[in-house]
Amino acid sequence: MPIPGTPHRAELVEHLVRTRIAGDVATPRENNLSHYRKLANGDRHYWFGLEFGDRWSDEQDVLAVMAERVGVNDDPEYRYGQDTIDAELTVDALERLAARLRKAADGEQRVLFATGHPGGLLDVHRATAAALRTAGCEIVVIPDGLQTEEGYVMQFADVAVLEHGATLWHTHSGEPMKAILTALEREGRPLPDLVVADHGWAGCAGQHGVDSVGYADSNDPALFLAESEGTLQVTVPLDDHVVSPRFYDPMTAFLLAAAELG
Repeated sequence: MPIPGTPHRAELVEHLVRTRIAGDVATPRENNLSHYRKLANGDRHYWFGLEFGDRWSDEQDVLAVMAERVGVNDDPEYRYGQDTIDAELTVDALERLAARLRKAADGEQRVLFATGHPGGLLDVHRATAAALRTAGCEIVVIPDGLQTEEGYVMQFADVAVLEHGATLWHTHSGEPMKAILTALEREGRPLPDLVVADHGWAGCAGQHGVDSVGYADSNDPALFLAESEGTLQVTVPLDDHVVSPRFYDPMTAFLLAAAELG
């Protein structure tokens, strides 16, 4: 069960490892390397709404960034078996994210929340949005009637999601975020000062020039590459769909406390 209250750093690290949000994660090494290779080979499904050109065409360069920013094994000859996320790197990134949230609160900025992984991260985003609203931020309400080839772009509990067949969908695509930003511009409404998201929602916003922060798994390298290039401000490494979404509660509590939003 999640630990109660707001954990200290060491307590959070232990919790992340125990629940496999970090540490020995469920995603196997071979899946990680396969995704790194596909991104390097130009498969846009793995670009998450970003534009990399030919800058990451070497799979080993992608692996080097992931070892540095996520904590996966840095040995290119290690092809199969267990892979890892360094929980200390997760908490370091949460602290950087907290600083950006604090800036948003201090400036009463417009913030847009979105997730391509509603089964795991919807409530993390919802709680963060509620805390920022209480601090005086405007939580951006998305325009009505938006859709992509995958489904409808909707908003639940202040978080933009993709809906199809009365179900919230897991998506890597940047098209839902593109639809939101395009519609805001068409309506003459200001773009967000900050996007807090994951998957292609975060990548597309950063590519569009909006301050963007996000969460990403060890097999999703795009947002970490974008952070290394400065297109995204923060990317938090974690397993984005563990056994229970309640396991993320201590992480969210730590984040909001670090941002002085508790």
